[in-house]
Formats: sequence, C-alpha cells, structure tokens
Amino acid sequence: MTTTQPAHTPLGSLPPREHLRLGQIDTVLDVVIPVYNEESDLEPCVRRLHDHLSRTFPYGFRITVADNASTDRTPEISASLDEAIDEVTAVRLEEKGRGRALRTVWSLSDAPVLAYMDVDLSTDLNALLPLVAPLISGHSDLAIGSRLARSSRVVRGPKREFISRSYNLILRGSLAARFSDAQCGFKAVRGDVAERLLPMVEDSGWFFDTEMLVLAERAGLRIHEVPVDWVDDPHSTVHIARTATEDLKGVWRVGRALATGALPLDRLARPFGDDPRDRELTGVPRGLARQIMGFCVVGALSTLLYLGLYSLFRLGVGPQTANAAALLLSAVGNTAANRRLTFGVRGRERAVRHQAQGLVVFGIGLALTSGSLAALDAATGDPAHGTEMAVLVAANLAATLLRFLLFRAWVFTDRERDQGRERARGREPERNGGAAVQERHTAVPDRPAAVREHPTLVREDPTPVPARPAPVRNHPAPAPDDQHPIPAPHHPGRSPR
Repeated sequence: MTTTQPAHTPLGSLPPREHLRLGQIDTVLDVVIPVYNEESDLEPCVRRLHDHLSRTFPYGFRITVADNASTDRTPEISASLDEAIDEVTAVRLEEKGRGRALRTVWSLSDAPVLAYMDVDLSTDLNALLPLVAPLISGHSDLAIGSRLARSSRVVRGPKREFISRSYNLILRGSLAARFSDAQCGFKAVRGDVAERLLPMVEDSGWFFDTEMLVLAERAGLRIHEVPVDWVDDPHSTVHIARTATEDLKGVWRVGRALATGALPLDRLARPFGDDPRDRELTGVPRGLARQIMGFCVVGALSTLLYLGLYSLFRLGVGPQTANAAALLLSAVGNTAANRRLTFGVRGRERAVRHQAQGLVVFGIGLALTSGSLAALDAATGDPAHGTEMAVLVAANLAATLLRFLLFRAWVFTDRERDQGRERARGREPERNGGAAVQERHTAVPDRPAAVREHPTLVREDPTPVPARPAPVRNHPAPAPDDQHPIPAPHHPGRSPR
C-alpha cells in the first residue's frame, strides 16, 4: 500500500499552533502503555481503557502496549490483545526503560497526539479527554496530569506523598520548573513537538518525563495541567531509592546542559501569537524582559567585582589609576558574560570584535566615572574613601544603563544573535539579503512510519483519507537517531517479516 508521509517541519522554529484537521486524520490519539512483567493487570486494564475510549473519545484512537523486555506472560497477553482488538498494537522491546519505550513508540507513531499512562490506571480515565483536548485544539504543546493541584483528589500513603512533593521542590529550586507534578504517569504531547523534542531527551528511564518537561518549558512551549483523581497502586514495583538516585543525577545533567547552552532549544520555539498579523510586526524587541534581567544580574556581579578590584588597587595607586584598572578588568568579564548569557551569542566567531566594541563602551564608562571623580576632587579637595565609593556607584549606574543600550543596539544586534544561534546548531547563517539557510550537520530525522500501518495523516492535502485497510503488522522500526538506536519491535511468537 502506498502511503504519504506527514509533512516534515523544517529545522527553524516550530510553526504556529493550529487546530488539527480532524476530517483528514484517521488516528488522532495514540495512547502508549509501557509494561514490564504485568501479566496480571495488563488485559483488564487495556480492555477497560479501550471500552472508555470507545464510549467517550469522539475520534480515532490506538492503544499501544510497549513491552519492556518482560520475562513473564506479558508478551503473550500483549499479542493476544493485538489479535483480538483492532485498536490495540503490541510492541516488544528487548531492553528495559520506560523512557526508551515511549521514545520508540512515539517516534514511530503517525498520530498527531501522543499520550501515555501507567498500566495500573491509577489516574481516573475521565481526565483523558481534558488532557488531550488542548493539544487537539492547538492551544497547548504538552499536557500533564497533576496530583498536586488544589482540586486534585489523591489517595496514597504519606511516604510517597513526601517523596513526590520533595522531588518537585527540588525541580523548582534547581531547574526553576513551574509545572506542579513531574512524575504523574499521565501525559500527552503533540506529534510535531515530539518530533523535535525527543532527540534532545537523553534519559531512557524514569527521568524521561521530567527531562522532556523541563526542556519544553525552557523553550517556551505551553504545558497544560489537568487536576486528576488518583489512587495509589500498593503493588507498584518501582524501586524508590534507585529511581530517586537516577532522578537526581538527571537533574544535575540537565541543569549543567542548560547552564552551558548545550541544547538547541530555539528549535522548539513558537512564533509570538497565533494571529498571522502578530508575526508580521516589525521592530518589536525580542526577549527584552529576559535580557534586562540577565543584564542586571551580570551588572550586579560586575559591580561587586569592580568595587573589590578598586579597593585592592587603591592600596597601592591613586584613585584614577585604580579606577581605570578595575574598570578595564571588570569590563572584559562583563562583555564576555553578557555576550553569552544575556544576548545568547555563542561560538568564538567575532568574539574579538565584540570585546573591542565592549572596550569602546568601557571607554565611555571610564569617562563617566573618571569625570565624576575629577568633579568630586575639584569640589572637596581630599574626599573620604566612602564618598568616593558613593560617587562611583552613582556613576556606574548611569554607565550601566548606557552600556545596555549600546550592547543591544550596536554590539549584540538582533542579526548578531540570530547568526550566533544558527552557528550554535550547526547551520550557516543567512547572507546576501536572506539567502537560503544551508544545513552543515545531520538534521533531526523525519519521523518514520508507524509501528502498525494505519491510513496516513495528511495535514496539507485536502484529499479525503481512504478507509482503513486491514492492519499491517510487524513493521520494522528504523532508529530515529544515532544517539538512541531503537530495536525493531516485533510481536511475541512471530518471526519478523
């Protein structure tokens, strides 16, 4: 059967959110259930979920059971469900890891909305439609169930309650996370977002969810939260101590990557506003609030460095020499910090030029502070050290405001920042009035075909979708990227085709 692949989104920022064209889509939702040795719970839970979706979900759906190298009868039960229910697909992986299972199935799925839930169905299924509705409408990029929202109703022991709240406090304090519940096994993501986001997520275990949410939030994607009714499974096989240790390691790794700018999060950015007129506005400052905040932090640290150096140099030289030396050293550090942290210019190209321009700005600041000291000396003759410091602080505030304006308008312009971001993700910046951008390195791969062949999602072509044919099973699963090779899923007891 000949199929048409979904349109691949080019590697700039993400396109504006749009309501899904539901009349052209056969399978709107793909719900993944990762399992490991769940022979007792698997069949009743899958049948309950299928019955709920058949009664309440108004669009086409698929339930994918992702078996993580189970050693009991889980593979046989998955295969029997696959045979008995058209909307159920079984996928077998030979390695454990919830994150690995979700990455595998989501990367291979052709559904525009991807979700997952734990096999115990601890979350009330009435929250499923509110979970995916904002993704279908185009309002949000990801959606999560939250057990910590005020209107949530949760039944669980004090130990798990303490661990969950402590973990989310750690995320808020270390990674500045704003979502309320990272660990609830009830999440969904739009397919076009998953296409960009999954290759950036390194973890293949329990930290997969948290890493995905942190990166999405840092990139400015919209995360919708749904209060849920949740009942703890007393027979859960999750190893709390080992999971907590791995999660803390993941927090450290992601925090370090974010601090060093190692992740190309601009690939996940959405345009401002969903109204096309918003994207045609010119002259609107981009990221001004964030730049001001970053500049203030860098400026405060630079001022402390300057005052410390000035006090140190003042022990051996006069005020003018001490001021010039302290201002020069702090200006070099200030320019480097603002280049990287405030204005997001990466790479070594033009770094010397930027430092030279920064020295010009330094010269203006030197003129302001030196002029202030000269005026103070002329007015008082022999001013006290405290008076000198007060005058220098006032002069530095004026010089700081002027420095920000010159940095933004002259040194690190919008074009400089855009070119720096292009180089950071391995692309040649636009030249000659907007020539086409060329890729240097391997791009994020296209999303491959589905695990089980369904009528293809067509996003642009208005041609009606043909009726669903008999399912084609045992479709080989290509690896979506070199970093996370994905084994070919197969059905238990069947040889691959």
